[in-house]
Amino acid sequence: MAGGRVEGGLRRVGSATAEQAVATGFVTGWRVVRALPEDRALRLFERGADRLYRKNGRAVRQLRSNLRRVRPELEETALEALTHRAVRSYLRYWCESFRLPAWPLDDLVARTRTVHEERLRTPYAEGRGVVVALPHQGNWDWAGAWACGTGMPLMTVAERLRPERLYDEFVAFRAGLGMRILPLDRGSDRSPLPRLAEYLRQGGFVCLLADRDLSRTAVDVTLCGSPARMPAGPALLARETGAALVPATLSYAGRELEIHFHEEVRVGPGAAGVATAMQGVADAFTTGITAHPEDWHMMQRVFLEDLG
Repeated sequence: MAGGRVEGGLRRVGSATAEQAVATGFVTGWRVVRALPEDRALRLFERGADRLYRKNGRAVRQLRSNLRRVRPELEETALEALTHRAVRSYLRYWCESFRLPAWPLDDLVARTRTVHEERLRTPYAEGRGVVVALPHQGNWDWAGAWACGTGMPLMTVAERLRPERLYDEFVAFRAGLGMRILPLDRGSDRSPLPRLAEYLRQGGFVCLLADRDLSRTAVDVTLCGSPARMPAGPALLARETGAALVPATLSYAGRELEIHFHEEVRVGPGAAGVATAMQGVADAFTTGITAHPEDWHMMQRVFLEDLG
């Protein structure tokens, strides 16, 4: 028994040491990339994306499977080309996010395009509060920095990462851009929804990634023509606080980021009202993802058939 305890302790020490090494490497790389010229940094991450695509690991295979559902009409050659572009887009997201803290705000704002921005600004100016639901598309950190830099500080949630140091770095990074971050602990009974609701009642702006949820409280939707699951939180918050629920989708346009704000989704009473509202969000996501599938960075299982 003593030997088993020693072995278990060594494994835990080894695991903690490995986690700290990952965190140290990640933070060091973050700072190095921030100091590089933009073109050089982008080329570096593009080469990394090409290696990741050629390796064809589990994440890339899942991305390909998801994209096949988005664009089922594509032949294999075209699907492979789309998957390769999507991996490059994903690594571009990381490159830009690493560089955001050193990015001049004027340049970031100048390189941000918006479509129907009034769908965001009008309810916010009226003091209603706004819940923006986003898919994992384009660069949501860039979009958040743009919002904060143009007079709309936001609150969002971030899943707590291991090691703790890495999570703290992510929180500090986003806080430096003007975002208020609430922790999301998987398996915990503590929900961030009450604090988000309080912020919305004060006329605040909340952004939530909403294209994947495997929890017991998720609702069934049709996304890009296939059954999937999405969180109920955005609709629940909007109904509880009277805030506007506005889906948004993101895509790259050369060196610029385009943010498309879709029509406000109304939330009716009861569970049916929440489910109908989240289907409305899913419909907006479907429009944006189908138009720009290469910028949808979904490397996890999201469709019900994949979940078994």
